[in-house]
Amino acid sequence: MNIKFNKLKPVPLEIHKPVIVQKLNLKSIEERLAAMQKAGFNTFLLDTSNIFLDMLTDSGVNAMSNQQLAAMMLADDAYSGSQSFFKLEKAVQKFFNMEFFLPVHQGRAAEHIIARSFIKPGDILPMNFHFTTTRAHIELAGGTVEELIIDEVFNVTSSHPFKGNIDIKKLEECIARVGAKRIPFIRMEVTTNLTGGQPVSLENLRAVRKVADKHKLMLVIDACLIAENAFFIKQREKEFAHSSIQEIIHEISKLADIIYFSGRKLGAARGGGIVTNNKELFEKMKVLIPLFEGFFTYGGMSIREIEALAVGLGEFTDETVISQMPLFIEHVVNELVSFNVPVVTPAGALGVHLDAKKFLEHVPQTEYPAGALAAALFLISGTRGMERGSISMDRDPKTGKEILSELELLRLAVPRRVFSLSQMSFLIDRIVWLFENRELVGGLKFVDEPKVLRFFGGRLGPVNNWPEKLVKKFKIDFQDSL
Repeated sequence: MNIKFNKLKPVPLEIHKPVIVQKLNLKSIEERLAAMQKAGFNTFLLDTSNIFLDMLTDSGVNAMSNQQLAAMMLADDAYSGSQSFFKLEKAVQKFFNMEFFLPVHQGRAAEHIIARSFIKPGDILPMNFHFTTTRAHIELAGGTVEELIIDEVFNVTSSHPFKGNIDIKKLEECIARVGAKRIPFIRMEVTTNLTGGQPVSLENLRAVRKVADKHKLMLVIDACLIAENAFFIKQREKEFAHSSIQEIIHEISKLADIIYFSGRKLGAARGGGIVTNNKELFEKMKVLIPLFEGFFTYGGMSIREIEALAVGLGEFTDETVISQMPLFIEHVVNELVSFNVPVVTPAGALGVHLDAKKFLEHVPQTEYPAGALAAALFLISGTRGMERGSISMDRDPKTGKEILSELELLRLAVPRRVFSLSQMSFLIDRIVWLFENRELVGGLKFVDEPKVLRFFGGRLGPVNNWPEKLVKKFKIDFQDSL
């Protein structure tokens, strides 16, 4: 929740207290420069000993509750028939109001199972927007992604409340052009990760369901951030203003043939799953679980994580829990906007998204401004974010040409129950300083480029010696500061 003070601006109020803490390191800027050089200017390759605020992702790094930690001690550690699994199965069934559940070790494992089960070479997969691993699994199976998100999403500073919506007209045109027989399913991601954590309205999901029914197509929902999407629906869609988070999730579930999720995001534990009410679809996917994940009652997860996930799913229907991430993000976004820092609006889920195209207007897109901004922010603050732009796009698999992303974003993820308000104030201060000194930041170029998912393991280097110039200016301005 947000709290109003007598003489201060409203701020998000943490509805929890830390009972276990982890020491952080805020190293010198010289040490951070050396660490960035060693990592090939790729924040994925940084050693956490050199990181102060780790805002790379919310996957697998959310703080567990004391109830989750306690549940882990009750684990029934067995290869087959574990009682811990049956607890998780009941929790999943209650959360989604769906009958059949397949456990997997994380979200991309679910994508793999779904892709292998339903996609064949030449298929077209219409969706609101892709996620990196989703696209990779679809393309490895021989399919092609068609992104049909509304145009408003590319207006970075838009006030549109549901910028994750699919364009229904574009969807109908896609089906008419390629034919329903070439479309195994329509995929909707709630919320859309790569566009700034933007939510999807229930009105839009209902419209997609109508199109799917009309053409006898399946609707598959990526539900990694379904709880936050439900929170936004409650806040922004009048019909559901008085509905609970759980009730809204059930409304979303009713529209899907298959739902998959990552427990690393949804439930604050490492795991994931696929759910459906269709027994035929369930059986088709089930045969692949022992081949790629593990047995039907653990799916590649540790039993202790299964116990924690069962508790976490229940906690993620509590509005005081699920509101924490969106409210913290909104607070940081509003503060940055007040300093004219280019940032995605309205504030979404998952993280704060800086608009690198506008932040570093002088850096050509072929020199990866979002990646350069990620490197620069780490240098001056010790904060690790994630590039969500052209580096996150692999080259065209047929031509080898660079695919430039329509959005160049630096994502600063806000894991649940992890950061304090003072740490967010530190982050805001450093971003504002960097924006005021943005002309010191230059571009990047690949020196080692993997062919698939290059943003994970690729190494880059600065186009010139801009990191040294940035460090020099920072030391002048902050010589008496940490």
